[in-house]
Amino acid sequence: MTDLVVISLEAWDGVWRRNQHLVSRLLDADPHLRVLFVEPVADPLHDVRSGRHPRFGRGVRERADVQPRLWTLQPLKLLPRRVDLWADKRFARTVARAARRIGMARPVLWVNDPGAAETSRVTGWPTLYDITDDWAVADRGARQQQRVVAGERYLLHHATDVVACSAELVARKSPSRPQGSPPIELIPNGVDVAAYRRPSSRPEDLPPGKTAVYVGTLHSDRLDVDLCVKTAQALGAEVSIVLVGPNLLGDAATGRLRDAGVVLLGAKPHEQVPPYLQHADALIVPHLVNEFTDSLDPIKLYEYQAAGRPVVATAVAGFRGADQVAIAAGDEFAWTTLRASSGHAGVPDRLLPEAPDWSLRARAFHTRLVRLWAEAT
Repeated sequence: MTDLVVISLEAWDGVWRRNQHLVSRLLDADPHLRVLFVEPVADPLHDVRSGRHPRFGRGVRERADVQPRLWTLQPLKLLPRRVDLWADKRFARTVARAARRIGMARPVLWVNDPGAAETSRVTGWPTLYDITDDWAVADRGARQQQRVVAGERYLLHHATDVVACSAELVARKSPSRPQGSPPIELIPNGVDVAAYRRPSSRPEDLPPGKTAVYVGTLHSDRLDVDLCVKTAQALGAEVSIVLVGPNLLGDAATGRLRDAGVVLLGAKPHEQVPPYLQHADALIVPHLVNEFTDSLDPIKLYEYQAAGRPVVATAVAGFRGADQVAIAAGDEFAWTTLRASSGHAGVPDRLLPEAPDWSLRARAFHTRLVRLWAEAT
């Protein structure tokens, strides 16, 4: 068997990101592959302090309902790391026990979360570090920032292989890779091409009239809330600003968006996303432009290209310089969106050729993993 443990920054749920798309295609392509997908820890104390219902983690679960030969694990963190100095070691040992429980003797470790570097250190498993964001420059508390920086430093020095989703990340992180180590390989994101080739009905909760749609996680690291508010206010009833995706914004930001007339539709399962893009009059990317967002290779770039609708974006990485994208900022964002949304009705019958399928990216990953499986044996 070829065994793989993936430590992800997201849970395996209906909202698919890079990890889920790639793992799903790897499992489809390799009948001998088994995957333990490790979700972010359950943190009941933090949940209570944040006014949420506390979660207490889930042990190893076989997920044949989702994908054959897939297991998921959500470890439990009872105390803050500043109190429990052994929390990361405990996490690593929990992952190792879970792998042994399903018969994984020496799997390859795929780390997406730099905070999980201790798992690589404790287990000694051959490690692939997949860099998808530059968390070292994200706006975080000092303690959390130090942990991320230390974890990334370890992984860049000790991981058997390192890949990154953007050329900017390759350039930023390569100087920290030791001389003689395999260079960081660029493996960008992709799109489910087949899903965008299928005709679809207009989603019932998409507002009537013209719509400018954004699809993605609503997060203060990326979304420019001020720009969304100003754009919605400027467009009024002419074009509805619609945000589709998990909402990780606070109550204050969410309230401001709704008061401005922005329509928040919440998270949608990945297979339900294409119709929202296909039936939009324009697709928008009201992102912040800063050192963090300049490190990204946005999945929505490929999804927007596949949908074939007019796109308006701030000068953010990926969209900046892309074909058929109108770049705008400030007050011009609203008027550019208004112009883009006029005269585009119905579902497009074309797929832009530059939209790469996830299967291409999965094959690139498989090539790297084969080398690590050889080392594991």
